[in-house]
This record gives sequence, C-alpha cells and structure tokens, in this order.
Amino acid sequence: MIGADLEGANLSKANLSGAKTYGWKIKDADFTDTIMPNDEKFTKAETPIDNQQKTETITPTTTRKIIKTDKAPEPVSPYNQAIVATGQMIFISGQIAIDTRINQIVYTDDVTKQTEQVMTNLEAILTAAGATWSNVVKTTVFLKDMNDFVTVNSVYAKYFDPENAPTRACVEVARLPKDVLVEIDCIAVV
Repeated sequence: MIGADLEGANLSKANLSGAKTYGWKIKDADFTDTIMPNDEKFTKAETPIDNQQKTETITPTTTRKIIKTDKAPEPVSPYNQAIVATGQMIFISGQIAIDTRINQIVYTDDVTKQTEQVMTNLEAILTAAGATWSNVVKTTVFLKDMNDFVTVNSVYAKYFDPENAPTRACVEVARLPKDVLVEIDCIAVV
C-alpha cells in the first residue's frame, strides 16, 4: 500500500496490521475502528465544539526493528548497526574497516582495502535486514582526505548500477573513529 490513493475510501473496521504504509493520500478516508499497521485501533478525533468542521486524523507512529548481525562489527558506542523503521526504511550506521573475524581495523594505510571492508560490512547488515544494494536510497561517505575520493569512488561504484544508484553526500572530516580513512552509512527502503 505504498503511495496508495485512499482519498474518500471507506476502510472502516479494516485490518491493516503489518501493512507497509508510506505516502498515503487519505483525505476524507474513513478509518473508524480500523486496526492500523502498528496494531493499534484507529479512533476518531474528539468532536469539535462551536460547530467547527469535524476532522479525523491519523497520528503517524514509528515501529522499530533493531538489526544486529555478527557478520558486521558490533557498535562501539550507544548506536545500532541498523534500524528498520515503519517496516520499510532501514537506517544503517556508519561502517568502518573492522574485520569481524579479528575484530580489528584492517589495512590502516590502504584506502582501497578499507573501502572494500566497509562495503562488505554494509552488505552484511543489508542482508541481515532483508535488503540488497538495490534497496539503498541514500549514502554518506566520510573521508579523512578528499584526495582519496577517486579511489574510494572506484570501489563504491562496483556496488551500484549507475542508473539506479542512490543519492550520496561525500565529505572530508577532520578525524574518523579509530583513525580510519573512510566511513560510509546508508539508508535503504524495503
């Protein structure tokens, strides 16, 4: 039901639990006693006083599923590897070149190899969340040195079809965690 046009629809007493809901057009739709995607029953807004027009609203609620996999580095601070929000968006924390087999930073002086490890870590988390590279809609690349852009981009480009590549931001930063050369995060939609 992503992007559904429900304008004027009668969904009274419908069961929408577990439905993926994004971008609905719901003007004048009747959701009376409908079980919403978050498993809560929709109730009408309070009746307005002074003959104001009666309105019904749906308050968006976010459901969250924490994604954890031992095939990518464990968080070293209070954050998670990824979160699937409202059942369809996955927010993946920035990944650095930690090899989970030894739980250490690898290739400390090789930005190409570090980027390959970062992409491996991101792919492991995407897989654990039930997604692939084609689900990624946004990435952010953090570089210790912008002179590494071409090198990092050549590795990054292997993972995305140019016609369907996600949006991206790339910035140089003063310092990255554990003094790595590159960190990448992403957002995916399933």
